[in-house]
Amino acid sequence: MDSELIEIRTGHRETVVDLTDEIAAFLRRTGARDGLLHVFVPHATAGIAVIETGAGSDDDLLTALRDVLPADDRWRHRHGSAGHGRDHVLPAFVAPFTSVPVLDGTPALGTWQSVCLVDTNGDNPVRQVRLSFLAG
Repeated sequence: MDSELIEIRTGHRETVVDLTDEIAAFLRRTGARDGLLHVFVPHATAGIAVIETGAGSDDDLLTALRDVLPADDRWRHRHGSAGHGRDHVLPAFVAPFTSVPVLDGTPALGTWQSVCLVDTNGDNPVRQVRLSFLAG
């Protein structure tokens, strides 16, 4: 198995970051052919989503998360910025991992799909993402 930890700067506000280019570069570096790519974010307050980006879906996802997980004082987990407790609930809604088939060195994603880091926690502006490729 090939595995690499990459660093992603998410900034100090909620965001969706497309990882697809970094994933393609990782697969090239490893010489991947056919197998399985696993993407994992080792943080308690971020997730990985496979969605369309650039057409508003990434913003729609953040809006939906705000509706379901408002940044207010309802949360028992209270350290950090106001409403930070919701960030710790996020991985129950947006899992911290995904797996994607790789065929001939390319992620077998649908036409409009991208693999994205979802981060609602402005307290941590830098994230790590572990990319692992298991050859088939």
